[in-house]
Amino acid sequence: MADAPKREGNEKLVLAVPSKGRLQENASAFFARAGLKLAQGSGTRDYRGRLVGVPNVEVRYLSASEIASQLASGSAHLGVTGEDLIRETLPEASGQVELLTPLGFGQATVVVAVPQAWIDVRAMSDLDEVASDMRIRQGKRLRIATKYVNLTRRFFANHGVADYRIVESLGATEGAPAAGSAEIVVDITTTGATLSANALKILDDGTILRSEANLVASLKAEWGGAQRNALRTLLGRIAAEERARTSREVRAGPPANGDIDIAGISALHDATLPYGAPLGRDGEIVLHCPVDAVFDLTDALVAAGAISVSVRQIDYAFTAENPLFDRLIGRLPAS
Repeated sequence: MADAPKREGNEKLVLAVPSKGRLQENASAFFARAGLKLAQGSGTRDYRGRLVGVPNVEVRYLSASEIASQLASGSAHLGVTGEDLIRETLPEASGQVELLTPLGFGQATVVVAVPQAWIDVRAMSDLDEVASDMRIRQGKRLRIATKYVNLTRRFFANHGVADYRIVESLGATEGAPAAGSAEIVVDITTTGATLSANALKILDDGTILRSEANLVASLKAEWGGAQRNALRTLLGRIAAEERARTSREVRAGPPANGDIDIAGISALHDATLPYGAPLGRDGEIVLHCPVDAVFDLTDALVAAGAISVSVRQIDYAFTAENPLFDRLIGRLPAS
């Protein structure tokens, strides 16, 4: 694990991103959409980089689990990692990090899965009975194979299941019951196909966490003026891209004689986002509308007198407000 940044003389914001695989590709694509190009050093074995055009940012390429640890220690200011790793690595995550925004990739669900042959076991309450019966009849405890030790303990405690022991998995967790090293598993899945192929089924109430990659900020890092300025730039661009991706620009032309009856459009207040301008030049109406409300709004505009309505995609939508930045700054000590 890389050393923590020095407390003196280092004014760079440290951004930790996955070092390989699909997570790295998706993280790079996420930042690129926001106009933030990741530039790795001299090659794929160089684990330092930068953000093109954004000063005072150091990019570190780390494993997803290392990212969670560095955020917890304050060695990194921002990181891209899965919520499952945050919840597993940091038992008191809310006091150590802030999950700023989900990124739309790296989806996986942490679940409790039991053998399909256990036809009477469908819920955690049934599992409690199995564990008790196993202890009484066989003199041994129910074994759970998992890489998610902390998540498993908290989940099982919440369901009142205590008579078990954890077998930490170093390989393919789903194969543990067939290998005889455990009776059940706690593992991640996307479709459930791998579990099914290993003759396992997910309990009806056995979903521990629905996870995806998140942009995560450390509450333990040193946030000086330079880091906060870089943070404002990063989160401003990310928020602008998100607004643009989830909205459309709607332009409505007025009739030759008269205006569009804006006051009569009941859908307008729900459809218009805060960064939409209600009026344009020469009576033209210009609005920014959530994607899923576009057709309702265009129908309402035509009914209110518009003679033409056009809908366009937006590249970026900046505002004076920076909600991601404001939320994080609200949790940090005053600089």
